[in-house]
Amino acid sequence: QVGMRQQWELGQALRRRYRDFLSDTYRRQEIFVRSTDCDRTLMSAEANLAGFYPPGGQEMFNPNISWQPIPVHTVPESDERLLKFPLTPCPRYEQLQTETRHSAEYINKTKENWQFLQMVAKETGIREISLESIWSVYDTLFCEQTHKMDLPGWVTPDVMTHLKELKDFGFEFLFGIHNRVEKARLQGGVLLDHIRKNLTKAANVSAHQNLKLLAYSAHDTTLVALQMALDVYNKIQAPYASCHLFELYQEDDGNFSVEMFYRNESGKEPFPLTIPGCQHKCPLQRFLELTDPVVPQDWEQECKVSSSMHDTELFVGLAVCGSILLLLIILLLTVLFRIQSQPPGYRHVSNEGEEQA
Repeated sequence: QVGMRQQWELGQALRRRYRDFLSDTYRRQEIFVRSTDCDRTLMSAEANLAGFYPPGGQEMFNPNISWQPIPVHTVPESDERLLKFPLTPCPRYEQLQTETRHSAEYINKTKENWQFLQMVAKETGIREISLESIWSVYDTLFCEQTHKMDLPGWVTPDVMTHLKELKDFGFEFLFGIHNRVEKARLQGGVLLDHIRKNLTKAANVSAHQNLKLLAYSAHDTTLVALQMALDVYNKIQAPYASCHLFELYQEDDGNFSVEMFYRNESGKEPFPLTIPGCQHKCPLQRFLELTDPVVPQDWEQECKVSSSMHDTELFVGLAVCGSILLLLIILLLTVLFRIQSQPPGYRHVSNEGEEQA
């Protein structure tokens, strides 16, 4: 229920923020809500909307229930290509992750924390603990701690702090450390492209659109992937009920600007985020220019491993096979040569005299 209350409070905060922008009552033309097809994200969206749109007057379909149903749209998890990260399958992204594992930063981080990782593996019974999987241990313990459950004896405050640091590094590993821009094109840039298109569409004043708010209920990795693409990630895993806001403004001269805000603590106002290379109130055109490098032109094509890589791998494979075949031929010729060079052994010679007798 802690998470439900956090989302409900976030919904109330958003209502206060946009009370002069949105209608006082729910109008389906003004808002569109999209969630991943996971129970917790769907429930988060519903709890948020309960705080965002408390019913009043004719909206009260039952005087004993201070709630009204608001549509939350989703797609099957197998079809999700917008909100759940990392996006798969993407061979080039997996290749980049392999390269990241061989980077100096990743290798040094593993060496520095090797004894700690082995201790966690021993205490949890998980055989293979790495910088990539340590988040699951921290997440479980954090949830137990939040719900006032007793933690195992080995989990001291210092251990929790250490786990959190490694967990944050693990999230950074997913979308950064090595070749951040290309990773962004294959991951967070997909969602950013969708947001850019909606901002551009909203700036088209001749379209006379009624839609005012697009809301997405997703995951911490969704937010990290997006902020990594924008290069505004603070290297700290997004806490529960975090919210990244994009606001589009029309200036007095008729041009449009984009402002971003991040709310990562309940009870506090969101703080401004500034994309590198622009001021906080960033002109829409400049915002689009700055984010162009991290937006894929053809995601499926860019996810393929380059043909040069395939050619190299094919060449190496053929060279290895050719070498093995050559060795077998040499070995076979050597054996045949030795057989032919050996002196003849004993053989029976018939006695002609005996045969004639």
